[in-house]
Amino acid sequence: MKPNADIRCRVASCRFHCEGQDYCSLEAIQIEPCQGCCSGKDSEESCCGSYKRK
Repeated sequence: MKPNADIRCRVASCRFHCEGQDYCSLEAIQIEPCQGCCSGKDSEESCCGSYKRK
């Protein structure tokens, strides 16, 4: 996998995560709203729609 320096990521459980480098190997990602969003909390508003479990 080649790290994409424009997409930083610390989600080690994703198959696109470049271990030890904290980058994503995809050329682009899709950001999706979380179900039940609108809570106003940053951590609950959006998620990576490109995530795939290892």
